[in-house]
Amino acid sequence: MSRVSNTLIGFLNLLTLLISIPIIGGGLWMAKSTATCESFLQRPLMIVGFVILLVSLAGFIGACFHVVWALWMYLAVMLFLIAALLAVTVFGFVVVGPGGGVDVPGRVYKEYHLQSYSPWLRKRIENPNYWMTVKSCILGSKTCSKIVMWTPADYWTRNLSPIQSGCCKPPSACDYQAPMMTQDPDCYKWNNDPNLLCYDCDSCKAGVLEDVRRDWHRLSILNIIMVLLLILIYFVGCCAYQNAKRADSYNSYEARMYKARPKWNFY
Repeated sequence: MSRVSNTLIGFLNLLTLLISIPIIGGGLWMAKSTATCESFLQRPLMIVGFVILLVSLAGFIGACFHVVWALWMYLAVMLFLIAALLAVTVFGFVVVGPGGGVDVPGRVYKEYHLQSYSPWLRKRIENPNYWMTVKSCILGSKTCSKIVMWTPADYWTRNLSPIQSGCCKPPSACDYQAPMMTQDPDCYKWNNDPNLLCYDCDSCKAGVLEDVRRDWHRLSILNIIMVLLLILIYFVGCCAYQNAKRADSYNSYEARMYKARPKWNFY
């Protein structure tokens, strides 16, 4: 049983060690590829990846070489990691649960409204300093330049990403022949200048939050898979820890018996 559990935990930790590499790489890729430079999603992903990497190394060494203190540290950190992942997952489902787009009659794309999202996300995105950073990243990503050559007919037949829907055009309900006071405030925030467009509109902020919401949902699925895997490894690790502790006690007992054994051969 000792050999089986130690071999199994060694294999499982080698597996999680390898899994941690694409998790870290995924966080780095998301940080580079996202149009909003949104960091509070990538940071937990990379932190989780690095912690899993270190914990897997400790568990692998402890199981393969019967290092009791390494296994003890491994189990303690593993328990903390499971609790942290559960907290992040629950937080993700609660905070990013509300939201989603509204269908626009006759259009393929959807439009997004800031009030549809959780107060925590709205408070974060409405911070002027934070929004200035996000807006600069959207401008740098050239997201809106991809649809600048569209004709009016294209808006009827082509889909838009949440950021393109909220930041690159005025709301579809805007009627510039009607009095502006009776319309959505975003209608008079719109400007044809490529550096302005609708970047200061609430719909643009809602589009960014929709992107964050979708990414958080993907991250939550990854977290659930990792939690189940870590719980399995934790239970196997408990067995390996008991076996290593028993083996260490047995070796100490053998050493004491060897010292206490009388030597009958005087020659």
